[in-house]
Amino acid sequence: DGCGHTVLGSESGTLASINYPRTSPNSTVCEWEIRVKPGQRVQLRFGDFDIDDSDSCHSSYLRVHNGIGPNRTEIGKYCGFGFQMDGLITSKSNEVTVQFMSGIHTSGRGFLAAYSTTDKSDLITCLENASHFSEPEFNKYCPAGCVIPFADISGTIPHGYRDSSSLCMAGVHAGVVSNTLGGQINVVISKGIPYYEGSLANNVTSKVGPLSTSLFTFKTSGCYGTLGMESGVIPDSQITSSSILEWPNQTGQVNVWKPENARLKRVGPPWAALISDEHQWLQIDLNKEKKITGIITTGSTLAEYYYYVSAYRILYSDDAQKWTVYREPGMDRDKIFQGNTELYQEVRNNFIPPIIARFFRINPLKWHQKIAMKVELLGCQFSIGRAPKITLPPPPPPRNKNDEKNADFIDDIIHSVKTSLQTDKTTFTPEIKNTTVTPSVTKDVALAAVLVPVLVMVFTTLILVLVCAWHWRNRKKKTEGTYDLPYWDRAGWWKGMKQFLPTKSAEHEEAPVRYSSSEISHLRPREVPTMLQTESAEYAQPLVGGMVGTLHQRSTFKPEEGKEGSYADLDPYNSPIQEVYHAYAEPLPITGPEYATPIIMDMSSHPSTPLGVPSISTFKAAGNQAPPLVGTCSKLLSRTDSASSAQALYDIPKGQLGPGSADQLLYQVPQSLAHSTGSKDE
Repeated sequence: DGCGHTVLGSESGTLASINYPRTSPNSTVCEWEIRVKPGQRVQLRFGDFDIDDSDSCHSSYLRVHNGIGPNRTEIGKYCGFGFQMDGLITSKSNEVTVQFMSGIHTSGRGFLAAYSTTDKSDLITCLENASHFSEPEFNKYCPAGCVIPFADISGTIPHGYRDSSSLCMAGVHAGVVSNTLGGQINVVISKGIPYYEGSLANNVTSKVGPLSTSLFTFKTSGCYGTLGMESGVIPDSQITSSSILEWPNQTGQVNVWKPENARLKRVGPPWAALISDEHQWLQIDLNKEKKITGIITTGSTLAEYYYYVSAYRILYSDDAQKWTVYREPGMDRDKIFQGNTELYQEVRNNFIPPIIARFFRINPLKWHQKIAMKVELLGCQFSIGRAPKITLPPPPPPRNKNDEKNADFIDDIIHSVKTSLQTDKTTFTPEIKNTTVTPSVTKDVALAAVLVPVLVMVFTTLILVLVCAWHWRNRKKKTEGTYDLPYWDRAGWWKGMKQFLPTKSAEHEEAPVRYSSSEISHLRPREVPTMLQTESAEYAQPLVGGMVGTLHQRSTFKPEEGKEGSYADLDPYNSPIQEVYHAYAEPLPITGPEYATPIIMDMSSHPSTPLGVPSISTFKAAGNQAPPLVGTCSKLLSRTDSASSAQALYDIPKGQLGPGSADQLLYQVPQSLAHSTGSKDE
């Protein structure tokens, strides 16, 4: 009467003392006989050990034996409060006897242990949780029987489980391992979340959990998607049932709860059977063989109709004629799945190993008020081909004893082949795909795949920038040649532009001249034209008969206001009328008359014109009238500074003196100003 939680499987199992983790009653005894496959040995691991040792293991103890029966031999006898046994106890055969004796004591939790075959070197107990391991990812083997009432889990798939949850119990809840068989789990640790949902799955209730520093999920490579009930991939014609509930409502309208209403999360009524008994069923045709790994069910989801199925069986078939009831491997009874406990909650059950079939049938065994449910199937396409059937010709009728022995031998071969094929089919390891897990083994490869293109792009961009800079620098050097101004002088822009003009030939080059009106007044009449002919004037030369020479030649055009004044001559003419004189030649006013371009004549190669011969005018007078000759050398005329004034005066052009007095320098004046100028001279 001292046996507690016990699950003994063919490869692994779990055993505990009575009332664990509370104190066991006095004077109780329990003995477990463990057998595994022949040729294997048994290894035993303790998850918790707390047995009173006040009498030195005399009345309270745990004893382990090699073998079963009277020929067994003792491996060890153990007791003590908080006894730590980190290693494994290994047997010498495939049979082990564990004996627990509880004498007179006042405290002690008892013990909990797990066992497996020796090929499962990473065996853990049902009490291990994620906080016991520091690795971010690890593989462990969970024994059978880890759905224990004294362990808690928080969370669900695919979000993950709280780090305080039992690893193996969470594995059963997630559908990774079977509580009856146990199995391997691949655990991945990641950062925790603020809230963990609760759910019911595989007869394990997950509670709502608060924030934690870390969580864990399970990495698998199987299939865990929906097969088309909710999405409508499975058409209505492929969903049938044993009966349909029809009844009129208060308005007289007939309500029909048809089998096609049994789609999970579909708004409206569910499928309901007309008669509630154990012979009702809901059938789904998948159109071809699929790998079915689980099922999710709900009740009616209608508050006014509190109907749901609390337990059911699963049947499957390839032709809808011959049906097979689902059983767990090694079990001789049908698997009864826990259904819903209320009408709204989604309850999941997984098939380990998965079902491979085309037709799927649900047979309700227990229900609340009426049989009503909504369903979704989990799984994926079945891509693994079955082994070909072995067909042998029928043996001839036996003629003697040797023929009969041969026939029996052939029958044994066929039977063994069929058995092996069926065993391979029913022991397929389930695979569930968890999309929240990122494999860590490929982190380095993924990091390299990202960094290499980024580095290539960075170096390529750097090379392009350097090439462009070098090209721009060379281009700049080429553009800054003999005729380029790298530092542009905005104040003397015309002076800077002179360098682009072709240089005058040596025979026409003239030196600049500076003279004042007082110097001209002292010259004799015949010396004036000679001086003007041999020296260039202080005015801009028209682009006729010669071009401006060098950059240093002076310009008579006025620069912008406020710029450098170094280009302006300081009182070049020494004119007595300083108040109206301007050092620069003003451009013609916009409203003034239009004149022809002055013509420059090289007077150095011609004799001076007599004073009596009229001089050649470089300005065109208005109309056809010849303008009168006015002006003297002793006095330079000035023009007004205002552009709107009609009195525009002009510079003295090159040439010879006109007729008249020898003291006069002759030049033509526009006709419009002839009278005003004459009156002024008078």
